[in-house]
Amino acid sequence: MPSQKRAITWWPIASRQEALAGFDRELPDLAILDIILGDEVDAGFEICRDLLVRSPSLPVIFLTERITEIDKISGLRLGAWDYLPKPISLNYLAERISSLLRINTARIESNGNANTAKLVGDMSIDQEALLVSWKGQPINLSGTEFRMLAKLVRVPGHAVSYDTLMNATMQSLVTNNTINTHMRNIRKKFEGIDSEFDCIKSEYGYGYRWSAK
Repeated sequence: MPSQKRAITWWPIASRQEALAGFDRELPDLAILDIILGDEVDAGFEICRDLLVRSPSLPVIFLTERITEIDKISGLRLGAWDYLPKPISLNYLAERISSLLRINTARIESNGNANTAKLVGDMSIDQEALLVSWKGQPINLSGTEFRMLAKLVRVPGHAVSYDTLMNATMQSLVTNNTINTHMRNIRKKFEGIDSEFDCIKSEYGYGYRWSAK
């Protein structure tokens, strides 16, 4: 049966206080945040932090004129799925939103369906729904983190270059430091389940490697 398209309702906000009051009533399916709102220069970061405490799997996109590396890294460390610069093509933004909503829907509908999952040691990875579990416990990765992990485990034990990992992010102006931040986030999520997790190895000056145990 073909899936039915759901109408998208936009909920614009002008301040952090307005956003938090709205979240008490209802959480969005996806959030697009600027960093500066009104007089608060870091309001978007605070909203992102609050949203992901309430709903850790919620897709969050930063859309902002603040595109310094430190700002991008801060957003990614908070758990944002994407970080896009202004100005941006509305067609491209619509495609990114559609992609993230499709991923979220696939995750919900799949619910870890073993028929589409691949086993890599103690890890199960579902390429269709972008779902990952470690030792039977689900790990909530963003779309970008998932694509990077999928590149890493395609051939376990083989080093994957920074350039390959940059391509996996599907973002522009990605630096080695940004990749390192993503990898730290991925490690932390695995370590949150298994304190002895040590499968992601750094290859100095080249990239990373998945070391199968």
